[in-house]
Amino acid sequence: MSNKSRINEAPPGAVADALKVLGRNIRVARLRRMLRMEDIAARMGASRFTVADVENGKPGASMAAYAGALWALGLLDDLEDLADPERDEEGKTLESSRRPKQAPRRRRLDNDF
Repeated sequence: MSNKSRINEAPPGAVADALKVLGRNIRVARLRRMLRMEDIAARMGASRFTVADVENGKPGASMAAYAGALWALGLLDDLEDLADPERDEEGKTLESSRRPKQAPRRRRLDNDF
């Protein structure tokens, strides 16, 4: 019995759209550099079919394939900013709401040894 991931089979619309945009951007970057799919595939250590899946925004393509294509094109630095905690405004708001409003009271030390 195969263990298929639902995110690969039917991703949420926003995820599918984001992957298509990413794939399209990778394709444009490759074409601007006048590289063939085979050139990128050789740099990545993958097949041209993997590059085609990435450029088509296929959800079944691994994150490593997307990152490999970005690396082969010299665009990997942009990936590091993707989930930067400093840009996570919602997360920072939630974190600050859980902080105590005042400092904890000092406990007296018992010097009875």
